[in-house]
Amino acid sequence: MTTERRLTSFSHGAGCGCKLGPDDLRTVLGGVTLPRASADLLVAADTGDDAAVYRLPSGEGLIATLDFFTPIVDDPYDWGRIAATNALSDVYAMGGRPLLALNIVNWPVDDLPLEMLARVLQGGADVAAGEGVAVAGGHSITDPEPKYGMVAIGLVPSDEVVRNSTAPAGAALYLTKPLGLGIVSTAIKRGVAEEDLVDAAVDLMTTTNRAAGEAMRYAGAEAATDVTGFGLLGHLHRMLLASGTAAELEADAIPVLDPRILDLARSDVVPGGTKRNLASVRPHTDFADLPGPERLILADAQTSGGLLIAAKHRPSIEAAFREHDVAFARIGEVVAGEPGRISVAGSLTP
Repeated sequence: MTTERRLTSFSHGAGCGCKLGPDDLRTVLGGVTLPRASADLLVAADTGDDAAVYRLPSGEGLIATLDFFTPIVDDPYDWGRIAATNALSDVYAMGGRPLLALNIVNWPVDDLPLEMLARVLQGGADVAAGEGVAVAGGHSITDPEPKYGMVAIGLVPSDEVVRNSTAPAGAALYLTKPLGLGIVSTAIKRGVAEEDLVDAAVDLMTTTNRAAGEAMRYAGAEAATDVTGFGLLGHLHRMLLASGTAAELEADAIPVLDPRILDLARSDVVPGGTKRNLASVRPHTDFADLPGPERLILADAQTSGGLLIAAKHRPSIEAAFREHDVAFARIGEVVAGEPGRISVAGSLTP
């Protein structure tokens, strides 16, 4: 009798943890010369932001982004939902609303049934429909390793684009989803994740950042990015570097999905992408006495993570979060200092 292979067994990495590491990406992009951009290109690749934004003749900003990755869970429908939620997140992180999506599909047609692919696509379509986004086709190729994601297109008023490069000293830093999703995905791949922990992770990864994006726009937040493959520290470092500022984090204020995340980190159930993230941010981060497993959690490669928001007027942003029913944690502050520098005080555990 043959045993059906688990979907995650086809994946060399899980979710956003399989992306190129920050240092490798810098090396590649350092060898690429791009043509001079139009003045209508409001947000490009130079600041490492979540999406590109181009000003249309109407004055609105067109947001364009794409994201795809290898299986992060074994249920194909859930994988589709997670991938779509993750792709749309970049539009919300720019303060926009998504309108249109295209599927990206790589599929091992000789090893996995096409009916399973249909379930993946259905998961993506259902998330898109729930967000008012039309899925208008896409592109597929055969590939020994399955991959799925979306191109996402959205709109935002040109004068309301929320960038990652405008985080001023004195702004409070907020995180809208807990950390640990990359570690859970590795536990799933290794077959050591408890069912209730998987369910909690899937619920979190299929919760869109629409409400968080609306709250930050309503409150006039100064800057934002979503926390995905480069982890909290990696995305914060890029924000600070682009903004010319530094940050101080309070580790005991940073939410973690479940206490078992720390146990998994101590047992080295950690994505390779998370370890690459930590190596990349270590020269720019003062961890004080924070133990190694907790450092890994702060660098954990998230998939469909929350928004990291910098806002100067704390009462306004916190009231907006509550009005929009957004879970949030104030995790630190942007400060004047060496651009990109991060200081961490305290511990994730009491």
